[in-house]
Amino acid sequence: MKSNQEEFLEIISAYQGIIHKVNLIYFKSNADKQDNFQEVVYQLWRSFLSLKDKNKLASWIYAVAINTSISKIRKDSKLVFTDDLPDFSYVETTNNIEHNEHYCSLLDALQKLNEVDRSIMLLYMEDYSYENISEIVGISTSNVGVKIHRVKEQLRKMLKDQ
Repeated sequence: MKSNQEEFLEIISAYQGIIHKVNLIYFKSNADKQDNFQEVVYQLWRSFLSLKDKNKLASWIYAVAINTSISKIRKDSKLVFTDDLPDFSYVETTNNIEHNEHYCSLLDALQKLNEVDRSIMLLYMEDYSYENISEIVGISTSNVGVKIHRVKEQLRKMLKDQ
């Protein structure tokens, strides 16, 4: 039988891509991404023993990663963003999509959204249902639909202006 630590490490290994995606949306500097990754893993470990439904690991990790990221941004008011595109060496993908010009433009536009809208769009792009997004972000399902529609329009305008 596996120890809690071994089980946790296996989960982090299998789902670390979620944390990287959240970091990619919320942080531009490699150092901030690495700091936040460690903080998210710490917060996941703190709540691991009280996790009741291990069938919803991805949703749990998204919720913790998003909330931890938003808390870091709010606590660290000295956080300075530059207009440079993020350092893509932090996240590895199979098809090198990060080098795609359209992807870079979308990522830049997403980073200009407020924290909640970023979270919603990240989960939406990951094909989460409105109900799941509602649970993770903590707003009503109907509000999720409204926000997605509005943010899509906002993103279209931003991308058109580039």
